[in-house]
Amino acid sequence: MANIKSQIKRNKQNAKRQEANRAVRTSLKTSTKKVRVAVASGDADQAAASQRDAARALDKAAAKRIVHPRTAARRKSRLAKAANSVSAE
Repeated sequence: MANIKSQIKRNKQNAKRQEANRAVRTSLKTSTKKVRVAVASGDADQAAASQRDAARALDKAAAKRIVHPRTAARRKSRLAKAANSVSAE
């Protein structure tokens, strides 16, 4: 345990940020799952709508560096590909 005042404060800040980042990453997983469920059910409209929401959430997370920008781009690409496969059928 730290006994330097500034390090104690830093540890508190890091713990707070870690909780916030974890919440964002969890919501990203949820939005991604919504797209996959819509694709599996074959609902093109729902897949497109949830894909837009997921892409927006990924962009926000990447802007705040919660996820790496390239990771966000890769996930957006895969979700778009999945959503487009439903609308093509």
